[in-house]
Amino acid sequence: MSDQNNVTIPIADGTEMRAYSAFPNSTGPVPGIILLQEAFGVNHHIRSVADRLAEAGYAVIAPELYHRTAAPGLEVPYSDFGSALPHYNALNPQDLTADLQAAHVWLQSQALILPDKIGSIGFCVGGRVSFLANAVLPLAAAVSYYGGGTHLLKDRAQDLHAPHLFFWGGLDAHISKEHIAEVTDAVEAAGKPFINTVISYADHGFHCDERPTYHSEAAAEAWGMTLAFFKEKLG
Repeated sequence: MSDQNNVTIPIADGTEMRAYSAFPNSTGPVPGIILLQEAFGVNHHIRSVADRLAEAGYAVIAPELYHRTAAPGLEVPYSDFGSALPHYNALNPQDLTADLQAAHVWLQSQALILPDKIGSIGFCVGGRVSFLANAVLPLAAAVSYYGGGTHLLKDRAQDLHAPHLFFWGGLDAHISKEHIAEVTDAVEAAGKPFINTVISYADHGFHCDERPTYHSEAAAEAWGMTLAFFKEKLG
């Protein structure tokens, strides 16, 4: 990882948030994407997703959502969720909204960013935060991969700005069918556009090739849909 990829973003509450940035090799204006971490930090996997999105033509910022409770650069092993739990439990919509707004402002301030073509994508807890991002930011697209706890934000469905693409694993014991239905029913009741994709043979974390639940076919299929969705909505 190059230090030049790391940026520090000021937050309205006076804190500072480190983030990983990745930019495409482009001389023309490009869309932007806010990439939202799993429970384990802005780790090698999340940075690799940022790099993949940059290769696809997007400017990406991946903020460290644990910046209020953890030292910059925290990475928790996938086998040690317990170490992530204090930081995970400290997350709340008010702080996250401030972080999302700051990341959005940072992206818009970069040269050659299309300010009205910014999307979000998140995995695990980041999937839930991507839903919040769509509610609090004027996004053009949003994607959530197995966002546990999203049903707790279902009242924000009425605030969604952009079409939302959901991915869930049919084998995911962390997220019940009832909770998925709470989310999609709320978005449907609010009259907001969405795509709901349940991959029956995939488990929680299926997109991450550094987790034991990685499923290469499901990951490839979901990623192909994700890039097509971003291409359609962001360009």
